[in-house]
Amino acid sequence: MSDSASEHVAAPDSKTESELLAMLEKDGKEFDKDAEIERILGEFRLNGYAILDIQPGLPESQIKKIYRTKSLLIHPDKTSNPKAPDAFDRLAKAQQQLLDEKQREKLDESIADARMLLMRERKLTVDDEEVKDPDDEFISAWRAKTVWVLMDEEKRRQRQMKAQMQEEGRAKKQEEEEMEQRKRKREFENNWEKTREGRIDSWRDFQKGGSKTGGVKKKAKLKTLG
Repeated sequence: MSDSASEHVAAPDSKTESELLAMLEKDGKEFDKDAEIERILGEFRLNGYAILDIQPGLPESQIKKIYRTKSLLIHPDKTSNPKAPDAFDRLAKAQQQLLDEKQREKLDESIADARMLLMRERKLTVDDEEVKDPDDEFISAWRAKTVWVLMDEEKRRQRQMKAQMQEEGRAKKQEEEEMEQRKRKREFENNWEKTREGRIDSWRDFQKGGSKTGGVKKKAKLKTLG
């Protein structure tokens, strides 16, 4: 067999190998996408840092860069994973939270509160090595405590909203009752005014009728018999 013939026979094998590598690369990317989607959906939705998988303190430019990388990876148009839209939505909201100064500041306070509570539970101070150079276990416990703090704050916020809505409902009901009372009063006054002329005429007719009778008749004297 000539060299050219050998090359001709080997070509299909070479092509198959390249296609296989391409398929493996594609499968690997899909695996990365699926893994990232599951990770995002597994994080607490009120913690933007956890969803973006970053630590507090990063500048906005870095947050935007990380968001762009992850959003391109799990974009619903780039994967057939049915959970992609939900994960993509959470990722976008996480970036919005961290780019909003007030929201980010509030989240930072919650994370700091969680750290303080964890230190108090473990009887630690800021000078302890476990706090200054936290290991994976401490960071995991810190993140779990952050979830607890955020959930507690959310429950408190919901209670406040419920109380506010109830108060607004009572105020609205009172306002509606007062409006109804004013409406009935106006209707009464209007009806009273409309019948005023009729009442005056009736009174005049009554007075005229009384004058025609000539007043009260005197009783006739009875004759005395005898």
